[in-house]
Amino acid sequence: MTRTDHYVTLLWDAVSRADEYAAADVVADALRDGVAAESVLLDVIGAVQAEVGVEWAADRLSVAQEHGATAINERIISSVVPADGRGTGGRGRVTVACVDGEWHALPARLLTEVLRLRGFDVDHLSARVPAEHLVAHLHRTGPDAVALSSSLATRLPTAHATISACRAAGVPVLVGGPAFGRDGRYARLLGADAWAPDARAAADILAAGLPRPAHPHARSADLPSVSDQEFGLVSRNAPALAASVLERLTEQYPQMADDDRQMLRTTEDVRHTVDFLAAALYTGDAGVFTDFLDWSTSIRAARSAPAHVLVSALELLGAELRESPRAAHLLASASATR
Repeated sequence: MTRTDHYVTLLWDAVSRADEYAAADVVADALRDGVAAESVLLDVIGAVQAEVGVEWAADRLSVAQEHGATAINERIISSVVPADGRGTGGRGRVTVACVDGEWHALPARLLTEVLRLRGFDVDHLSARVPAEHLVAHLHRTGPDAVALSSSLATRLPTAHATISACRAAGVPVLVGGPAFGRDGRYARLLGADAWAPDARAAADILAAGLPRPAHPHARSADLPSVSDQEFGLVSRNAPALAASVLERLTEQYPQMADDDRQMLRTTEDVRHTVDFLAAALYTGDAGVFTDFLDWSTSIRAARSAPAHVLVSALELLGAELRESPRAAHLLASASATR
């Protein structure tokens, strides 16, 4: 077991017990033990946060426990970077933000502190930053780059608009997070200047420098959503589509309405299904949708939720969208392989 593994074990024990003071002590002990601050951030706190996500997905942590653990990790980050080590190296100025609608702010916060450790001045704007407010901030502060974080592919249309707006303001954009694909394919599609798989890589890219955009370029002509109306149809009508599918599901499975927990999760699953379908239509990549369905299937299995309900939801949604050829094809293909 490495030193960082040892502190991961201790920190996991603390956050899983919701003991914030013990968690802070673990971080302080790791730093006193000579573990580098960047490693404490990424290899201890970041590793524990990843485990929080795994345990929530496996239904071994409730939503409340997951939120509590995340809040503790968020607060103890502040104790890692000393006041005299925050943005004093003259490496440039970076704005770090989450795409509007993105609640998962801790990855962006970790990047912010890594950049400060490396001598950058950082404006950390945290979660859910509307594009117009982000651009106003850029005009006011004039950073060398923007780092955008997003975890869910449902935010890709919003990410595209934000990337385009930042580049139009003359500021290059680095993106990261699972929303952009394991290999960054959606970052390239949406016109970002760079993509990073993790915070260390992001800091290295920013240290090397990103050139100012010569002109705003978002590659929007490559997006199928430009040439047909299906993305707009699905995204605009998402609440109504989800409600219709859910109503018909409860008619098929009336026992579901008697189980509040299953009903809540099915409601969430149906809405996510519609949103991920819209994102797949926007990008023209079926993988956006099928990757979500694979994840959702594994989640439902961990929570002992019947898989056939998801298949029925796909079929019902396909019936609702039978006049939309790309959407209907995606749904038919997905239901056939479940």
